[in-house]
Amino acid sequence: MSKIQIFIGSVYGGAEEVAEILREALGKLGHDVSLNTYARAEDLARDPDEVILLCHSNTGSGELPDNIQPLYLHLSRDYPRIAGRRYGVVNLGDSSYTTFNEGGRMLDAAFEDLGAQRIGEPLVLDASSGDDAATLARDWVQDWAKLI
Repeated sequence: MSKIQIFIGSVYGGAEEVAEILREALGKLGHDVSLNTYARAEDLARDPDEVILLCHSNTGSGELPDNIQPLYLHLSRDYPRIAGRRYGVVNLGDSSYTTFNEGGRMLDAAFEDLGAQRIGEPLVLDASSGDDAATLARDWVQDWAKLI
């Protein structure tokens, strides 16, 4: 099974709740999962075989939360060597804002620009949809885990 590090970006705790759901589901599948609420540059380099799962919300203006913003800035300014690194994306947003999912696209693009390999399609959870985020996350991660 895989080692997975979940990088969390959250303002009000929603992404942390989803990350915990993902950790629990992946753990039941036999994966070794850790949560990281304050990802730093060195966390990208700690184990090149470890899969990174980005789980973050967006602010109303489409920005990333403060606790994951330094990671994005490191990716876009310092160009760390992460080519070939495998990662996934779970983005929480609200489609009532015109900047819906912008933070998720920015972070995904930063990883892709550096040659990292995204696993599967991102999960985008829309707070305005009325869907249960926990159920969507559990269903998505079951399929995502088959790809790693």
